[in-house]
Amino acid sequence: MAEYQNIFTQVQVVGPPEMGMDNENNIARERTKKAGFSQLAGLFGNAQLGPIHLGTFGVVSLATGFAWFFIVGMSYWAQAGYSPGVFARDLFYFSLEPPGPEYGLGFAPLNEGGWWLIASFFLLVSVISWWIRTYLRAEELGMGKHVAWAFASAIWLFLVLGLIRPVLMGSWSEAVPYGIFSHLDWTNLFSIRHGNLFYNPFHALSIVFLYGSALLFAMHGATILAVSRFGGEREIEQIVDRGTASERAALFWRWTMGFNATMEGIHRWAWWFAVLTTLTGGIGILLSGTVVDNWYVWAQDHGFAPLDR
Repeated sequence: MAEYQNIFTQVQVVGPPEMGMDNENNIARERTKKAGFSQLAGLFGNAQLGPIHLGTFGVVSLATGFAWFFIVGMSYWAQAGYSPGVFARDLFYFSLEPPGPEYGLGFAPLNEGGWWLIASFFLLVSVISWWIRTYLRAEELGMGKHVAWAFASAIWLFLVLGLIRPVLMGSWSEAVPYGIFSHLDWTNLFSIRHGNLFYNPFHALSIVFLYGSALLFAMHGATILAVSRFGGEREIEQIVDRGTASERAALFWRWTMGFNATMEGIHRWAWWFAVLTTLTGGIGILLSGTVVDNWYVWAQDHGFAPLDR
């Protein structure tokens, strides 16, 4: 009897490609017709690539996403003086900046923030279109909308940073620039400007859920891998028909932690922790400057930061 194969084995079993289900909506006609296999991808997961379903919103999302990428990329290219060497060397230092505060919420000249506004419009359309595609794919397949709503939580933070908060503050200059180091600089200066985000309770909650998500996913992933030889990767089946893997995993956590989540429950825990990371983070960013100017002073007023002597 062959030993059960999992992610740590050297053998990649390749059979006929799985083309997926169809339903009364005849969604198969909107998918690509072919599928292939990648040995490299097989080192990390399922080696099959395709079929792919884009649909109208998928095409719109890819087109507008490429427009954003092209505008930002051409801005970097111009900043590099059209030199490939300089472009490669200084890529992390380039940045497409939003308009300055003197323009408020108006449209700035192209080289003074106008390109940022145009790129941001395309990025907004791309992200929202992809969300609609995610929602519609789940609906067509009769699935729950858990993925779409989790994605919406991330989009909430994205909208707060680039649209909602700048509009409430009355200036596009409050938005995040498109650049690696400039993005990091913006984050650092944002914290300093508003009295240290460590005193923002919603920021603290976001960090709790961020670290909690990492811990939960690591614990869960490790547990399932540890019982994969007993069929632990068939989690959904074992939610309703517990087998050796579920029993051993539950016993392990009761012995080591004193309690255990169910096969279904651990996914709800992980979903909520991940969703609440960006949800609370977005609230904390949104309140900064609009409701609370200085979080250190706010914390002093509420008794959990030391008073200045």
